Amino acid sequence: MLLQRSYDLLQNNIVILCQRKAMQLTAKMKVGGVKYAHDSIPYIFYTYIFYMDDTRTSRYSTSMAFDDLKHAQRERLEYLDQCLTWRGMANRRDLVVRFEISIAQAALDFRLYLERSGKGAPVYDTGRKTYLTGPEFIPLTTANPNMMAEFLLDQPSPHPAGSLPRLERRNTPEVIAQLYRAMHSKMAIKVCYISMTTGDSEAQWIVPTRFASDGERLHLRAYSCRRDAYRDYLPIRIEPESDFSCRKLTSPLPNDEDWHTLTRIHLRPHTNLSAAQAAVVRREYGFADETLCIETRKALEFYAARRWGLDQSGARLEIAKVEYEAITDGFN
Repeated sequence: MLLQRSYDLLQNNIVILCQRKAMQLTAKMKVGGVKYAHDSIPYIFYTYIFYMDDTRTSRYSTSMAFDDLKHAQRERLEYLDQCLTWRGMANRRDLVVRFEISIAQAALDFRLYLERSGKGAPVYDTGRKTYLTGPEFIPLTTANPNMMAEFLLDQPSPHPAGSLPRLERRNTPEVIAQLYRAMHSKMAIKVCYISMTTGDSEAQWIVPTRFASDGERLHLRAYSCRRDAYRDYLPIRIEPESDFSCRKLTSPLPNDEDWHTLTRIHLRPHTNLSAAQAAVVRREYGFADETLCIETRKALEFYAARRWGLDQSGARLEIAKVEYEAITDGFN
């Protein structure tokens, strides 16, 4: 389960870099969207968000109300459902303006939506010339918190919304390409890595094993030949002018125990909060039990605590307990 307010990449979402060829996905993996793409022959790099829950296949919805429809019409009906859910009203013009379709097509979409709404369908108000929801209205889709915010923030005048811009963290595509090729070939690669602690930049051999994300930055998990241990590297700190020469491994890599250890972090409202404040925190993060259990890999545990501000003064959440379990996912 994710922190419902975060929906970051520490949990069920996976960042992958793929070659220019079809990908084989299991039945439970569905593409939710593309975050970043860069075309660099012969590789095309995408940061995909994969939702491991196979019911989360649409932009807004966790329901299957419109799964039998083609993508374009499903998007329109989901948007219509969101209009009715949050505004309590909608008409054909909402669809015409949003999707640039004809009035006739909007009428067909409305007719289909009303058929699937059953007895809780919105009712047309002739005076206001719009459909209004009643007490029996039940949304056909369920917006996750991020999609809910996206809808509410994307409203035109007279109710414009605002949001704080997010600083974009970038990577050098040429560096990513060299790292991915070394990882794909299971070879060590020579790079110059800049330390943010000492400022030093010296050449070292590493063996890339996988990419990961803390929800904000792309990380490289690699075996350090100098330290004889697995380390996390930020690709952006690797000098583009690095040597990037590669060499074969002389022996198999040891098991990455931290990567193959599942961490269950049990969170609770901070003990310094009052009963009323704790109740608000439980509601905000969707607590169903005494604690909120978050699962990630032990290698990402540090980033989880930092991302959610668990070590900061004034934190609303704190760790109740942490459990570890060895896992096997079929990858070395």
